[in-house]
Amino acid sequence: MATETTISRPAPFVEDIGKDLAKQAVAMTGVPVVSTGIAGLSQQTGETAAGFKARQDAARAFTTRQQSLAGLAPQVAGQDALQRQAQTLATQGVGSFQPFLQQAQAATGPQAFQQFMSPYQQQVIDTSLAEFDRQAQVQEQRIRDQAVSSGAFGGGREGVLQAEYQAGSDRNRAALQAGLLQQGFGQAQQAAQQQFANQMGLASALPGLQRGDISTLGSLGALNQAQTQAGLDATREANRMAAFQPQEQLQQYGNLVTGIMGGMAGSGTQTQQIPDPGFLQTALGAAATGAGIYGALRPR
Repeated sequence: MATETTISRPAPFVEDIGKDLAKQAVAMTGVPVVSTGIAGLSQQTGETAAGFKARQDAARAFTTRQQSLAGLAPQVAGQDALQRQAQTLATQGVGSFQPFLQQAQAATGPQAFQQFMSPYQQQVIDTSLAEFDRQAQVQEQRIRDQAVSSGAFGGGREGVLQAEYQAGSDRNRAALQAGLLQQGFGQAQQAAQQQFANQMGLASALPGLQRGDISTLGSLGALNQAQTQAGLDATREANRMAAFQPQEQLQQYGNLVTGIMGGMAGSGTQTQQIPDPGFLQTALGAAATGAGIYGALRPR
C-alpha cells in the first residue's frame, strides 16, 4: 500500500510575516517592563550585571517612548478662575465667628458687671446727693425760722429738733446713695447676665458653625483631592502607554497578520493511504500496454 502526503502552505510573504511575528514575540518575552527612566534604577541585591543592563536598556527605551508619546499623554485641566475665586471666598469665611465668641467670653466672671457700669454713674450720684443736701439745708432753715417765730431760737427745743432732723437727713442721704449704687449695680449685673446668655447662645451655635466649616473644608478638600487624583491618573496612564507600547504594537501587528492569514487557504499536511494494485490488475495493465504498443507498430 502506498502513502501519499499533501502539504498546503500559505503564500511565501505570509509565511515571512508569521515568522517575523513569532520572532518578535519570543524576543519580547525577554525584555523587562519598566516604568521609570534610567535615573530611577539601581542594581538590586542578587541581580546579575546582565539583568541590570537589560533593565537599563529598557529604561532608556521607556524614556524615548515617553518623549515620542508626549503629544498623546493624558492631561488634566486645572481649576478655572471661578473655582479658585469660590475656594478663596469659602476659606475667608471659615472661623469668622471666633471674634464674637471671644468678646462674649470676656463678659463672664464675677467682675464682668464692671464693664457694664454706666460711665455717668458717679455724676448721677453726686447730682442726686447735691440736690438732697440743698433740700436738707432748706428744711434746716425752716426749722430755725420756726424757732425764731415761736421764741424758741437758741433753746433746747430747737437743738433737739435740729439734731433729730440731721440724724434723719443723714440716714436718708445714705439710703439715697446706696439705692443709686444698687440700681447701677443691678443694671450692670443684668447687662452682664444678658451678655452671658448671648455667649451661651453662641456656644450652643458653635458646633453647628464648626460643622459648617468642616463641611466647607471637606468639600474643598474633596475637590482638591479629585484634582490631584486626576493628575496622578493621567501620569499613570502616560507611563503605562510608554511602558507597554511595544507589547501593544506587537499585538496590533499580530491582529493584522491574523487578518491576512484568515483570507488565505489554511496550511497543513494531509496523508492518504493508496492500496497497492493486485496481480490481475498488473497483468491487465501490462496487456493493455502491450496491445497499445503492438497496435502502434502494425503496418496499415
